Amino acid sequence: MPIETVSPAEAYARYDRHTMMIDIRGEEAWRREHITGSRAVSPEHLTSDAFSRANLQATDTVIFHCQRGVRTEHLSSQLAAAVYPARAVVIAGGIEAWKAAGYAVKEDRHQPLPLMRQVQICAGALTLIGTMAGACIHPAFYGIPAFVGAGLIFAGTTGWCGMARLLAAMPWNSATHKAKKRPAC
Repeated sequence: MPIETVSPAEAYARYDRHTMMIDIRGEEAWRREHITGSRAVSPEHLTSDAFSRANLQATDTVIFHCQRGVRTEHLSSQLAAAVYPARAVVIAGGIEAWKAAGYAVKEDRHQPLPLMRQVQICAGALTLIGTMAGACIHPAFYGIPAFVGAGLIFAGTTGWCGMARLLAAMPWNSATHKAKKRPAC
């Protein structure tokens, strides 16, 4: 079932009371930054049950977006099926294109970065520091980037990431921290 892709301007023009805006990036990313009025529904919860209370009709439109449009394009069939009989639409370029077009988003910079971005920053920093220390101090420091690389390969093949688990337990990612900093959206 083909899904329509629209520009941010077209999505903005269609956004009214018969339209629902769904952000599929997940709750963490949505809390940090989202299109005003959008709702977060992560890809694993994209079923027709997720929208059963919305009582969607064939005249309704559901506009989906992600960060850059890749995930929504990849999941287009699943998105359309989840909101049937309503019309499913995807914003080309996601929230990044929405912002580039000059449309407002609601931001809460007190929210932590999404966990995978934290993993990327941490892995990159450890790799850079280990490589520089190996070149400038002692070759044994080359073991740090090798360990990080092995960990990333393990995470990619098994789906279990020790660094993500460790970062999730950090105080800035804990549930009590989120409760204190949660925006009133």
